[in-house]
Amino acid sequence: MSLDLQIVTESFTADHKPLMGEAPEVRGFFLGCGFNSAGMMLGGGCGRELAHWIIHGRPEKDMYGYDIRRFHNSLTDNKRWIRERSHESYAKNYSVVFPFDEPLASRNMRKDPFHQVLTEHGCVFQERHGWERPGWFNKDGPAPVKDYDYYGAYDSQKNVNYKYNELLGKEYTFDFPPHHDVIKSECLSCRHGVAVFDMSYFGKFYLTGPDAKKAADWLFTADVNKNPGDAYYLAIGGGVAEHNWNHIRTVLQDQGFRCQLTDHSEDMGMISIQGPKSREVLQEVLDTDLSNESFPFSTHKVVNAAGHQVRAMRLSFVGELGWELHIPKDSCLPVYRAVMAAGAKHGIIDSGYRAIDSLSIEKGYRHWHADLRPDDTPLEAGLAFTCKLKSSIPFQGRDRLEKQKAEGLRRRIVCFTIDEKVPMFGLEAIFRNGVPVGHLRRSDYGFFIDKTIGYGYIRHPDGGVVSADFIRSGEFTLERMGVTYKAKAHLKTPFDPENKRVKGIYA
Repeated sequence: MSLDLQIVTESFTADHKPLMGEAPEVRGFFLGCGFNSAGMMLGGGCGRELAHWIIHGRPEKDMYGYDIRRFHNSLTDNKRWIRERSHESYAKNYSVVFPFDEPLASRNMRKDPFHQVLTEHGCVFQERHGWERPGWFNKDGPAPVKDYDYYGAYDSQKNVNYKYNELLGKEYTFDFPPHHDVIKSECLSCRHGVAVFDMSYFGKFYLTGPDAKKAADWLFTADVNKNPGDAYYLAIGGGVAEHNWNHIRTVLQDQGFRCQLTDHSEDMGMISIQGPKSREVLQEVLDTDLSNESFPFSTHKVVNAAGHQVRAMRLSFVGELGWELHIPKDSCLPVYRAVMAAGAKHGIIDSGYRAIDSLSIEKGYRHWHADLRPDDTPLEAGLAFTCKLKSSIPFQGRDRLEKQKAEGLRRRIVCFTIDEKVPMFGLEAIFRNGVPVGHLRRSDYGFFIDKTIGYGYIRHPDGGVVSADFIRSGEFTLERMGVTYKAKAHLKTPFDPENKRVKGIYA
């Protein structure tokens, strides 16, 4: 008797999703591969979208999660990253996907200057774009990420006494995690006092050259020419930095703009000091007047911080009085230590992105690829104020927005809150008067208002315009795991709808 042995190879990618779209390295070279044993299931739809992508320059549907540009260029040719992440992708092929899981493979690929000190402070890191960014801070001591152990396969020694993995395991739930109160503490410390967020994983680009103003006018919906010049500093969310980098370079090339885009992401760190007491803390560290008159909201200055030159921006992604400090790499730790020393008497704490997620949804600030996707428009997303439609300045997509504004919105984003203390994570169905009208894109718990909050886009069942009256007159429910909950719809954020706190106005 003879046995025929067949070996079938399959392509698994670093995040268990296909690789699609135009290759960042070569214009006109498109990928449609890496289907993780799901090619027969995904092939039809992906093939159609890829064809549209090639012909029109972008897909018709939201394909961002499959876009090759979701990976940073420093990772895609790193053999260790590819080997470890694709192995873990295969090993967890049939695992339940929990809301806050993190990879164990190929960690510590990109670390900012604060990484070691934050590890010592108990930071539980998340991996984004290769960066280790703070998730939350464990009160029981450090929980460092270890080298990948291949889950004990290939004669690898399995990691033991692995606190980080144990903390992840405790969060394998669709309920509130055991450290829910820790995240609450980080959020409320920011709301009532002051907190520091390490946001160094942000992309940091400079757009320079003779046509930089023309390029900025075309690229950005907002008017960014309060102080016209030939140089722009772009701070871009870290998870979308590579995508933005390639999009901007493509537009510069296609439009023939004479300017350069340079990447200084690895050369700088960034911390955000937020909360009612942030001004008192930073006034001891920075050599400039931080009053509303001298340093208004949405302005920036190059200043000295503890003897080091930094760029200070009065911005907030959590809805509080606060400043971002963009710091040269070698100055990061001295500036951080000076901030923490000045803030000690005010109860300053480190906070992570789990707190940012909660604080930002409470304030109604949008997250990329949750509240905002490539198939959403600024008008649908409630961001008309970011569009220079009252000016005559042309920008990419302006004609589509003007047409949509004239015709009325067929869908729009709405904020919902529920009174029951149950977690929601996104994808929960939205019903109006018992009829399904959409689903939540993002949800989290708002600790200051003490409610679960969700944002989702809704449509009119008959395809008509979604007006404010349509929202006000409806009775809404949200369905979570087969259970429906009465929900209140909000046309404005339920937290500080008048934007007083970011202006430093506290009752």
